[in-house]
Amino acid sequence: MSNLNTIEKAIKKNTSLIWVESPSNPQLKISDIVAISKIAHNNKALCAVDNTWATPVFQNPLDLGADLVIHATTKYFGGHSDVLGGCIVLNDKALAQTINSIQLLYGAVPAPFDCWLIGRGIQTLHLRVSKQSENALKLAKYLEKHPKVKQVNYPGLKSHPQHNLAISQQNNGFGAMLSILIDGTEEEAFKISTKLVYFTTATSLGGVESLVEHRRSVEGPDSLTPYNLLRISVGIEHIDDLITDWEQALVF
Repeated sequence: MSNLNTIEKAIKKNTSLIWVESPSNPQLKISDIVAISKIAHNNKALCAVDNTWATPVFQNPLDLGADLVIHATTKYFGGHSDVLGGCIVLNDKALAQTINSIQLLYGAVPAPFDCWLIGRGIQTLHLRVSKQSENALKLAKYLEKHPKVKQVNYPGLKSHPQHNLAISQQNNGFGAMLSILIDGTEEEAFKISTKLVYFTTATSLGGVESLVEHRRSVEGPDSLTPYNLLRISVGIEHIDDLITDWEQALVF
């Protein structure tokens, strides 16, 4: 999705929607939302953007030309790893009516208490993700200099190949997700993830607590994710504690 020529070549006569995830999971590649939206519209298609990782605090795809924005409210909107949900955000009344009709007919709606949890979480969204993003950038800079870390994937780093694109479409921060490539074997990468104390081994993300996972193990044998990649969801803990945790875990 970061290659516009590839996107244009993939479009068929019956293509009705282009789905974008930026930053991508788990390698945090950045897609040009403005350019992809134009490609979609030139081909009479819609552009939908999964904005879960960036959140509305750091990225607003509707302002960049997208037609729909998708959020897994399970993640940052809820913010406390205690609810499942999702939402669609759009500014087209006709399209909204179509989606509302689907919800009404198929029952694709969360329970009232889940809605309450998500509504409560949104009240602190800006405070939480701002702190998490601040921590993530500091942790990324630390890990980038560590000899046991081969590569850090975080759009807030100048070393990220699409850093300038991230700056152009993300506001005041780069989110709280990053991934790293360990300079070692798959077994060593997995062992590091289990040695961490403040980072719980888990597949979810976006809560106030820090999480880590060996992504390839989760995705299964057909995964294209690098064998030595660890995905990190940074929480609101004190950054000194988080960095100290990685210092001890990277001793192998």
